[in-house]
Amino acid sequence: MPKPIKKYIPQDSDVVIEKFINCMMSRGKKSVARGIFWDAMEIMKTRTKESPRDVFTKALLNVTPLVEVRPKRVGGSVYQVPVEVNPKRQQTLAIRWLILAARKRKGMPMANRLALEFLDASTDQGDAFKTKQDVLRMAQANKAFAHLAK
Repeated sequence: MPKPIKKYIPQDSDVVIEKFINCMMSRGKKSVARGIFWDAMEIMKTRTKESPRDVFTKALLNVTPLVEVRPKRVGGSVYQVPVEVNPKRQQTLAIRWLILAARKRKGMPMANRLALEFLDASTDQGDAFKTKQDVLRMAQANKAFAHLAK
């Protein structure tokens, strides 16, 4: 009988943070990704009076989408149909958008870029928040096709 797999999560971390680190990781270098994340938390500690963890959760919450558009083929044409987003996908999209926005910034180390993106997203600014707004705007523009959703 195989041993049950235990997930190791460090004391100062939680499941969402570990998921974020795993998504940020490239080429299997988890220790590098973990170092970047915690360096970003240290940078946020110097830039704001709030707890870095609170800033991170607020940023993730502000970037989380509620609706998105999905292509649906009806007859010969493809319509962009707005649909509600599954909670697991909401978290995945928010994490992906934050990482992509941080990677898009240039001219400084990744920890600095990540910290700045967290701070921007927690105050409803930045590229990741803009991506969420664009998706919401597209969903509102295609509200007329909502009846085509499954």
